[in-house]
Amino acid sequence: MKIMYIECNMGAAGDMLTAALAEVTGDVRSCEAELNSLGIPGVSYSLVPSVKCGITGTHSEVSVNGMVEDEHMHEHEHHHHDHEHEHHHHHSSLHDVEHIIGGLKVSDKVKSDAIAVYKLIAEAEGKAHGKEVTEIHFHEVGTMDAIADVVGFCSLMEKIAPDKVIVSPVHVGFGEVRCAHGVLPVPAPATAHILEGVPVYGGEVKGELTTPTGAALLKHFASGFGSMPVMSIKKTGYGMGSKDFERANCVRIMVGESADNDSDKVAELCCNVDDMTGEEIGYATDLLMKQGALDVFTTPVGMKKNRPGILITCICKPSEKERFAKLIFENTTTIGIRYSLKDRFILDRHEETVTTRYGEVKIKISEGYGVKKVKPGYDDVSRIADQ
Repeated sequence: MKIMYIECNMGAAGDMLTAALAEVTGDVRSCEAELNSLGIPGVSYSLVPSVKCGITGTHSEVSVNGMVEDEHMHEHEHHHHDHEHEHHHHHSSLHDVEHIIGGLKVSDKVKSDAIAVYKLIAEAEGKAHGKEVTEIHFHEVGTMDAIADVVGFCSLMEKIAPDKVIVSPVHVGFGEVRCAHGVLPVPAPATAHILEGVPVYGGEVKGELTTPTGAALLKHFASGFGSMPVMSIKKTGYGMGSKDFERANCVRIMVGESADNDSDKVAELCCNVDDMTGEEIGYATDLLMKQGALDVFTTPVGMKKNRPGILITCICKPSEKERFAKLIFENTTTIGIRYSLKDRFILDRHEETVTTRYGEVKIKISEGYGVKKVKPGYDDVSRIADQ
């Protein structure tokens, strides 16, 4: 089982988390190109080497229309309504943010993850300021910057695809932070609201270490919080913050295999339907795959009252079974779903890109149990065959 451990000894901000994930992929340059191809209006990502207290890592700098903003500065300026500012900045609502994310060149899963993270931020800001979520307005530059961090992190998470994400107790810092409204305590009210139910501590470092964006990303993706699990580490990434402290200001992300990587658990959800058309069934199975199911398949079955029917089987991660049950109820006519947890044997899988005389081809490599299988990716092969 692929485990990710996110260590927040110096808190977490969106830029630090994104930079650490880019390092984990093993190819920071191609991540930078990938992030810049997401199509976020006016945004460009720059992933640069950074050294803190002698540790080398990567810093993610996002510029919006050529301007670089510090995440810690703009996070708390989402709401100020001073008239002098009204002239310089447009404001965006949650609806505008959803519209921007909806138009990006990313998968449906990345879109739904990014929107869920943004909803956590909007709800927390609403609670902190006593406003409805619909009334919350984000600063335009701050918004694009935060969208860049959120979507960047979500798309790299999809690329790495861990089965389980464990996050350390979160260091929030102490003291005060200055924002447009005046001086707020650390953690800022929105951050504190997002981190409800999460183990956090103040520590001895003065300053705001965890931002609302960082907190929301951790909350959305964490399968659990606690100390580092038993795992064999394959890759480590260091995401550096912009400020300097006595301690290395970084988020460390480790990815590896849990001790029992021979077997793996999956949830299998099944339902029988006898009143759906082939088109409707095709749409539902396609949607479940797009939403991140491990596999979806259909089997023709004979049902009661001599009706031919279809058995729909959806295989997903155990932690995702409720989400997939909801999707199955929403997109099929079934009124009952059976589920069971199953063990499975899996080979370790990874992808490499090779250059051939037909262009670049992704190669899927599966290894384990003394077996090695190498297979070119279907999409690339069919594209070459078409050409």
